Amino acid sequence: MTSYAQIITRDNELSGGGAMAAVAAMIAALFAGSTALTPLYVIYKQAFGFSQITLTLVYAVYVVGNLAALLFFGRLSDVIGRRPAAMAAMGVAVISALFFLFAENLAWLDIARILSGLGIGIGAGTGTAWLAELIEGEDKSRAAIIATSTNFVGLGAGALASGLLAEYAPWPLRLTFAVYLGLLLLVTLMLWRTRETVPQTRRLVEISMRPRLSVPAGIRAQFVAPAVTGFGAMALVGFYAALAPSILAQQLHVTNHAEAGGLFFELSIVAAATILATARLSSRFTMLAALVSMIPTVALIVAAQVFASTAIMVIGTALCGVAAAFGYRGGLQVVNHIAPADRRAEVVSAFFVCCFCGNALPVIGIGVLSSLTSAIVASLAFAGMITIFALVALGFGLRYAR
Repeated sequence: MTSYAQIITRDNELSGGGAMAAVAAMIAALFAGSTALTPLYVIYKQAFGFSQITLTLVYAVYVVGNLAALLFFGRLSDVIGRRPAAMAAMGVAVISALFFLFAENLAWLDIARILSGLGIGIGAGTGTAWLAELIEGEDKSRAAIIATSTNFVGLGAGALASGLLAEYAPWPLRLTFAVYLGLLLLVTLMLWRTRETVPQTRRLVEISMRPRLSVPAGIRAQFVAPAVTGFGAMALVGFYAALAPSILAQQLHVTNHAEAGGLFFELSIVAAATILATARLSSRFTMLAALVSMIPTVALIVAAQVFASTAIMVIGTALCGVAAAFGYRGGLQVVNHIAPADRRAEVVSAFFVCCFCGNALPVIGIGVLSSLTSAIVASLAFAGMITIFALVALGFGLRYAR
């Protein structure tokens, strides 16, 4: 009874560990929706008859929703409260899942992906700021650890569950999203009971809808290193989510949908485990370690394609998980530390803009190159881009990150 009383407030709201679990579940559920398509891309490609470049654009188009959310609603939860903003994010995610569930052509998929990006864009910044406020004390590093680890758990679980259902259950393009809808509704009920942490809120009609996303002048130099690191880390994740299934099928001749989901699950679980296992390492160390490890990671990706080696791909995937974990967690932790309290969601949202652009934009370029040349040439270009970004971020990180 005592432990239950610590979780539930007088108003029957979740607080303490229960509240943090609910917010973490929201982050995981939203990101699970972004990778549920990973093992299904090949099926959609056959069912709707579109090309590899179109498939790539279907993956990347969700950045439109991400950017719309972050530009117009990046500071929304700072003003109307964490819970209303989180409920809005979940509502958009439900509509996105319905579009996926009943998709009949490419247009349905594009709309669903844009809505998915919109929901994630609203929910990611809201959830991260909410966790930082639910954690008692001055140490906000736990918020970054919880947010990033549950993010990767959601990414991996979404891909694995979708792959298993696609391979071993009926209606692969329907059942996945029917199950996902049930998960979203359950998490929404948990959020409805979670304690609000913004003391003074305003109504939505009182908020200007002009695009606004900025980083205070005093922290801009410090912001560059985590921003570029986040871009590179999520570019690695985007590469695997969008293109790894095609590499498996075409270069490595692996056609099992569960294996495609399992590969991305490996990346995500390694990332989540790395975040938890290295929780005591400083954010500066993890961020710089990520930048260093990105270079051998992309080398292994190219080697796996050149030598058609599943073993190298598995090793590269694990190292990619480590690099992505260090980069995402370290960057977010630095941003949480330098952000002013009254603009935390806005600054965190600016960081997520960099991450989401990294997750989508390089993938578009790779898709175009692979259609014009070959998958290996495209991967070489990707490796070069990541190497350049890593070296640039290292320069800023060594100078400004503390």
